[in-house]
Amino acid sequence: MSQLARRLRKNPTPAEIRFWRLIAPLRTRHHFRKQVPMGRYVVDFASHSAKLIVEIDGDSHYLGDGQRRDAARDAVLGEHGYRVLRFTNDEVMHSAEGVYLAQARALGEAD
Repeated sequence: MSQLARRLRKNPTPAEIRFWRLIAPLRTRHHFRKQVPMGRYVVDFASHSAKLIVEIDGDSHYLGDGQRRDAARDAVLGEHGYRVLRFTNDEVMHSAEGVYLAQARALGEAD
């Protein structure tokens, strides 16, 4: 799993790069890591102190049984006390303000 995480960190998607830059002000108060191995999964972004995971989803998450697999994964992560926020690539690339506000709310940084 750590090799996969390392490979994913070295090859981020454009949406992941944009998201990382977008949450820079929040990262000063909440430590986030990229491509974090968690059990049998690698999550896109995680703040262990906030118990928050953020996933940036491409089209494959909405094809076939992608949503069912994501729900099962979220349930497993939830059993460990983590909340999971999901954004589409399109949301990150074209609705940055909404993504930032949702992230800030989840961290208790916005009303």
